[in-house]
Amino acid sequence: MLACLLLSTMQSAFAQKVAYVDIQYILKNLPQYETANEQLSMISRRWQKEVEALNQEAHVLETNYQTEQIFLSEELKKKREEAILAKQSEALELKRKYFGQDGELFKKREALLKPIQDDIYTAIQEIAQDKKYDIVKDRSADPSLIYLSSKLDISDQVLQKLGAK
Repeated sequence: MLACLLLSTMQSAFAQKVAYVDIQYILKNLPQYETANEQLSMISRRWQKEVEALNQEAHVLETNYQTEQIFLSEELKKKREEAILAKQSEALELKRKYFGQDGELFKKREALLKPIQDDIYTAIQEIAQDKKYDIVKDRSADPSLIYLSSKLDISDQVLQKLGAK
């Protein structure tokens, strides 16, 4: 009997209270996330148009060069080729500046979305502490989850804490 009592005490000591959230669901239901995404889309489209305009200018220069090439001196050919390459390089550099790994779009996304992510993390942390959860997992990031009881999902509580409907 003593062994059973010790075993059940040890088992409850190792038991952990677990909850789940669905970050994608939370983000879809936050108006500020939708607004930030719209801003990012607008900025991205504007920058993409700038890059495309430079590419179009390079294409026009190249097309004109191809049609006029036979009439140009070697010196003029060289100048035109350099102008084409310069315009192509300018377009490529602008594309890297805006859309590169550490480009302006990355920085803008970070500036707009990080505060939202921080708010979500804080809300999850507060709920976990209030409800005494030891572990909170992201359901949307765990493809191995096959079944999840809805009573373990605290996504709506997080949304409520963030003031979303």
